[in-house]
Amino acid sequence: MVIAFFDASALSYLVEGREPFAGGVREALVAFSKKYPGAGSAVSRLTWLECRVGPVKQGDAATLALYDAFFARPDLKWVELTKDVVELATAIRVKHGLRTPDSLQAASCLQLGANHMFLSGDDDFKRVGGLRVRVLS
Repeated sequence: MVIAFFDASALSYLVEGREPFAGGVREALVAFSKKYPGAGSAVSRLTWLECRVGPVKQGDAATLALYDAFFARPDLKWVELTKDVVELATAIRVKHGLRTPDSLQAASCLQLGANHMFLSGDDDFKRVGGLRVRVLS
């Protein structure tokens, strides 16, 4: 099965409806689901943390509820921050110079195997070999 992995930026565009980026995420997901019927979705625990910080800090219960509804989806695959993820993230950080959170996100997605699409708003992820990136701009 092919899996769409959401970086925190891509998920925040989608959930918070930030245009024109939200439209780009929706278009990418429609194209992805047409090309790969039955495709899944995945996030890392870091995506969960990053997406929830803003609404919690701002006391925005409505936006937090939108995120919590997305994260509660029974079909959502979770990538845990295991020792293997951290070791791969270390190598990615050293080789490609990504920030630690971005290295953890790339390593988390790579744990899904070759059948993935990494959704992000950041071009820097294109430097990571093996990461199939769709930049939403």
